[in-house]
Amino acid sequence: MNDEAEPVTLLDLLGRLIEAPEPPPVSMMPQTWGWVALALILLAIGIIVAAYLRRRYLANAYRRDAVRELEAAGDDPAAIAEILRRTALAAYPRRNVAGLAGDGWLSFLDAQVSGRDFLEGPGRVVASAPYRTMPKEPALYAVARNWILRHRPEGTP
Repeated sequence: MNDEAEPVTLLDLLGRLIEAPEPPPVSMMPQTWGWVALALILLAIGIIVAAYLRRRYLANAYRRDAVRELEAAGDDPAAIAEILRRTALAAYPRRNVAGLAGDGWLSFLDAQVSGRDFLEGPGRVVASAPYRTMPKEPALYAVARNWILRHRPEGTP
């Protein structure tokens, strides 16, 4: 037997190393209940916001329809007066709108948008347009469109 051992080199030592085991994959699941609670709260807020936006979108369908009809009507005062009346009937209780005529109707329209375009402006023709032939009023379209988009139905902030 040879008592002399062969010298060990660095390469020999490297060859004896055992490969370290691969760690388990990191879980993407939250490790604490706080993250789960936060996720549930954010989900609930998202559902509430989506429901609010959907309700608002559906509640304003009459406005989109009125603007579409208004674009088709052009500058025709009688058609615009009819569109405004139907829009008001869709937005407000019938008892508040159906019986209005003349200056009362114009005051109602002005009051809903805090303006004076109907009583003192180009919207004045709306009161008599359904009953007689009126000359075309180019500014009436803009006034009616503004009213359709800006009026606030009862029960809304």
